[in-house]
Amino acid sequence: MDASSSDSKYHVVLFPFMSKGHTIPLLHLARLLLRRPNFIVTVFTTSGNHSFIANSLSDTTAFIIDLPFPQNVPQIPAGVESTDKLPSMSLFAPFALSTKLMQPDFEKAIETLPRVNFMVSDGFLWWTLDSAIKFGFPRLVSFGMSIYSSCLSKAVVEHRLLFGPESDDELITLPQFPWIKVTRNDFNSTFRDPEPSGPRFEFNILTITAAINSYGTIINSFYELEATFANYWNKENGNKTWFVGPLCLADAPRVEHEPRKKPTWIKWLDQKLEQGRSVLYVAFGSQVDISPQQLKEIAIGLKKSKVNFLWVMRAKDPEYGDESELEERIGDRGIIVREWVDQREILIHQSVNGFLSHCGWNSVLESICAGVPILAWPMMADQPLNARMVVEEIKVGLRVETCNGSVRGFVKWEGLKKMVKELMEGDTGKQVRKNAEEYGEIAKKAMEEGSGSSWRNLDVLVDGLCNPRNT
Repeated sequence: MDASSSDSKYHVVLFPFMSKGHTIPLLHLARLLLRRPNFIVTVFTTSGNHSFIANSLSDTTAFIIDLPFPQNVPQIPAGVESTDKLPSMSLFAPFALSTKLMQPDFEKAIETLPRVNFMVSDGFLWWTLDSAIKFGFPRLVSFGMSIYSSCLSKAVVEHRLLFGPESDDELITLPQFPWIKVTRNDFNSTFRDPEPSGPRFEFNILTITAAINSYGTIINSFYELEATFANYWNKENGNKTWFVGPLCLADAPRVEHEPRKKPTWIKWLDQKLEQGRSVLYVAFGSQVDISPQQLKEIAIGLKKSKVNFLWVMRAKDPEYGDESELEERIGDRGIIVREWVDQREILIHQSVNGFLSHCGWNSVLESICAGVPILAWPMMADQPLNARMVVEEIKVGLRVETCNGSVRGFVKWEGLKKMVKELMEGDTGKQVRKNAEEYGEIAKKAMEEGSGSSWRNLDVLVDGLCNPRNT
């Protein structure tokens, strides 16, 4: 980057964690910042993640700097530079902890750049706070979570609520939010262990401590969606939050294709629209490992529900027999895709009227913005809490039925069929669809340039960081 070209401009550094779910919101943030006058944005990544980021930002003026990913990390296979390439998510902690080895190269690169006004780095890159302090610029944190899930996690930790119940599925009332009930199974194992230890616990302490000591946190959400929890968090915590989302609305959906270049799944959706048929979109993210037995139940349940569906699977998802058996079970009402898709393009398609989802936060927001109700099937991380928010708090979705009633239980095809039918055709499904559509309109207003609550929040934040004399 030519430093002379940045005179009288504000320079922001973005550093996403090496996971698509964490990266995508910060790429949307880059677009949002670049829509403001006199801003330059530099995105840090690794060579293994460069093409994804470069393709996403190809029509912008953002700069991209690649850092070498640590080599010879114990347990991490050579060439793995993102969590979706890990053989198992049990290797997450050593992978995440190894990013600290990137710090010297990161700081060498910072030395060559124009003055940085502020940095937004992923919460998992805790060590970037030390670099920000060293070079004298503020660090903002992005965890890519709802403030609802942060509030609930904080509540159970502060009051040690997860150590009393005998069962992992016993309902626990939160004193701060007495209308909310959770279970131990809504939380990761580190929350449930009365004496946590090991690499994952070490990593959690590092990230939380660095977040507390950073300038603040940006939230990929909008105030109107979770106002009660936003107010609570900003009142009870010294670490301030700014709601600047849904960030997916910063990027106009790329839905214009030449007919010959349309992806096969978009052509299929077009066909269903012409036939007047509603479609259920099915996707569980890039991180979740689903057993062959569970995949089989999903296929049977979807087929027997007799709804039309588009199911996006990971290329590495296991097969229970050959692929033709799965296709045969599904029949002509469904299509399976084993490629990376533009999820938002699918959700805003007029034929899509439901989303069977793992409830990753990006997926929840994209579904709300599209006015599409969710059939929640949480599997890991903050997903069980997101599912509670979707179903119980804002009521934009229903929940799958597990065979034992547990949050983390096995789902039989009969239970899946029942809830798919209810979402797509039932009275309760109609109500949550109405709620999703209403929140979708509020989300769009929050991101309106110049007047939306999220747009104005980002203006206040940016002005305070870039023009401190004005505040």
